[in-house]
Amino acid sequence: MSSATTAPADVDAPAVDASAAPRRRRAPLDPRLLREVRAARRHVARTAALGVVQAGCVIVTALVIARLGARLLTERTLPAEAPGLLAVLVGALAVRAVAVLVEEATAHRAATAAIGALRTRIVAHAARLGPRGGAGRGADLTALATTGIEKLRPYLVGYVPQLVLTLTVTPLALLTIALLDPLSAVIAGVTLPLVPLFMVLVGKLTVGRSDRLLADMRSLWSQLLDLVEGLPTLRALGRERGPEAVVRRLGERHRASAMGSLRYAFLSSMVLELLATLCVALVAVSIGMRLVYGEMPLEPALAVLVLVPEVYLPLRAVGARYHASTDGLAAVGAAFEVLDEPVVPDGDLPAPDLRGASLALRGVSVRSRNGWAPHRAELVVRPGRVLAVTGPSGAGKTTAVQVLLGLLEPEEGRAEVIAADGTVTAVRSLDRRTLWDQVAWLPQRPVLPPGTLRAVLADARPDASEAELSAAAAATGLDRVIAERGAETELGRAGGGLSLGQRQRLALARALLSPAPLVVLDEPTAHLDGASEQVVLDLIGTLRDQGRTVVVIAHRSRLVECADDVARVEAGR
Repeated sequence: MSSATTAPADVDAPAVDASAAPRRRRAPLDPRLLREVRAARRHVARTAALGVVQAGCVIVTALVIARLGARLLTERTLPAEAPGLLAVLVGALAVRAVAVLVEEATAHRAATAAIGALRTRIVAHAARLGPRGGAGRGADLTALATTGIEKLRPYLVGYVPQLVLTLTVTPLALLTIALLDPLSAVIAGVTLPLVPLFMVLVGKLTVGRSDRLLADMRSLWSQLLDLVEGLPTLRALGRERGPEAVVRRLGERHRASAMGSLRYAFLSSMVLELLATLCVALVAVSIGMRLVYGEMPLEPALAVLVLVPEVYLPLRAVGARYHASTDGLAAVGAAFEVLDEPVVPDGDLPAPDLRGASLALRGVSVRSRNGWAPHRAELVVRPGRVLAVTGPSGAGKTTAVQVLLGLLEPEEGRAEVIAADGTVTAVRSLDRRTLWDQVAWLPQRPVLPPGTLRAVLADARPDASEAELSAAAAATGLDRVIAERGAETELGRAGGGLSLGQRQRLALARALLSPAPLVVLDEPTAHLDGASEQVVLDLIGTLRDQGRTVVVIAHRSRLVECADDVARVEAGR
């Protein structure tokens, strides 16, 4: 299907308060992220292996420094007189440096791959949800798939590696201390839980802050995108001076939320640094007193003093990056909230050739805000004919066509395809891609890819000749636009740079070029004046002469009069 449409979000809709939702306890590593995103799973495994390497280097470095220091203080032997130990020390430091560099480099690549994979899944799943699933939240999904999911980067690059180091370096270093000096290991083991305890206490102050920050950011993006999309309409109505106050208020709330998170981040870092320093000091004081009274050898004392800070360092770093974890987990939760939404199940039967097949609705009803729209709709689209779908505004004309094409699942009735040999197949049983590949859909607001004017036109049928492109442009009045603007004019997203009428002409030319046997036109004259309306009527006649089937969702009487068949759709309560 050449295009699709999404409903704009409500500009005045309030932001979702994440704190009001029921909260469940989150694991430091979301199991869904590890289970369903290969890049994240490989990143954690690679970081664990590098953590073991770093732990070994830390232990070797501490033992060598202790040996060199003890020999210097007791035997007056300079480190240069032990080249073997110096070589081991330099080697351990070099290996640790390489492990840290590899970890940081691969972490950024893994984060980029994981974000790209999640972003692709979000966009693909949102498309599979169909127009009803994305109604009113297109901009919100855009914000989540762009800046929202980027919250995973500091989480995967900073927090996850430190969390893995806590599970590798900390226990191995503590085990080595226990072998060298059991008393120091007991002191470190008793004081070590104080770090996560204070992390929890600080976390209590920031509960829900990351969710609110993400919700504010998504709301801000949603309103900004809706405002930009609606600026031409607002200018036409003379109301372009009003919505900036809403955006300013939301921006101020986002700023206050972000600054509050930064204040708590600095506070938690200071508390954890002070706590870790006091814990190391307790071990150092104990070792110092025993050295003074000759109750402990110098070499293990030096090794323990070098190792003790490494016991607290990963856990302290985890606490300092706690806010990155909450932001990342909030982004993961929002992403999987979208991915967990059920989609219309796809069938496995290939769609018949629509050049000789009919489509029909049998008693289709779809629930709406005020009842049913449509209600018990009955229509048949016969091959090679023009069907006009009429009815009052809000009756569900577009919804009926969406059900006909398998984009929506009705609450009552069913959509079906009647092949040329009379075989009847429910649309829900079809592989919908095989159906959509035979459909060209022109919504009320044309969906156009970016690129030059000529490239966008040729994209409808890449193998079209210059003569065919010129004929399609002339048939829809696009040739005047090309003569005025130039064929190499760059267009932005959704045809940015062209007026609504010019976009409509470009979309009509693309529909004429498309080889699809079924063409769906949703109010094709909505943005055209009376003179240009005749262009659309002539186009429908051209499509009919080509033997193609046309479905027109129409309000204007001239569109209805040019149709071969008319189906009226009504709403119900």
